[in-house]
Amino acid sequence: MAFPPLITSEKLSRVKEVRFGLSTRNGGVSPEPYGMNTSLRVGDEAENVRANRRRILGFLGIDGAQLAAPLQCHSNVVRAVAQPGEYPACDGLTTDRISLALVISVADCLPIVLYDARHRAVSLVHAGWRGTSGQIVQSAVRVMAHEFQTDAAELTVYLGPSAGVCCYEVGSEVAERFPAACVEERARRLYLDLKGANLQQLLDVGAERKNVEVSPHCTICEPDQFHSYRRDREESGRMMAVVSLIN
Repeated sequence: MAFPPLITSEKLSRVKEVRFGLSTRNGGVSPEPYGMNTSLRVGDEAENVRANRRRILGFLGIDGAQLAAPLQCHSNVVRAVAQPGEYPACDGLTTDRISLALVISVADCLPIVLYDARHRAVSLVHAGWRGTSGQIVQSAVRVMAHEFQTDAAELTVYLGPSAGVCCYEVGSEVAERFPAACVEERARRLYLDLKGANLQQLLDVGAERKNVEVSPHCTICEPDQFHSYRRDREESGRMMAVVSLIN
């Protein structure tokens, strides 16, 4: 079975003002185990990485000179931005600028897109267990409300592929940071529902469940489609999530 180089959100694909895609491990120029790797920090050749990035942006029709990226540090900080560039000490960005493309890197952490159709604003969030325990998705909603007068009940949200509760084993020191409903115990081992935790945090601040799409994909147990640091460690590449408002 051939897997696509990009996947998207069913809900966001119906919104003509938003362009969004998440790369998979397929369709790239890098040799295995990297494939469609988009990170310069995993041992892949730099020219391969640049070629992979150009390929992904080309699929989406996004200008590579208009990228804004958080320098991810597993925080709960989300920043409003108006210019391309790298933004330190944060794990999420939000903007209302047309053609400014927000980008994050993932390989088990959860990519989250939030779109406010009324005020034409979008956010992209990188949520690992640390960011999730710090309620980063609620931080994104608060920043959007402050900057753009966003109402959480009107948001369209996509929770993308990530480590799933089927595979995401954690220690008790991580599990205790989350509500019991977000942790499963099987054979005396604990498994974190990262998507479920973020979904509940969204509902807690007023998002409507009908407006939230939750990807069924687990990056750990789908090796033909996704990079996974938890599964492959130093042999793991990284995927890139990109979202942009368009005219």
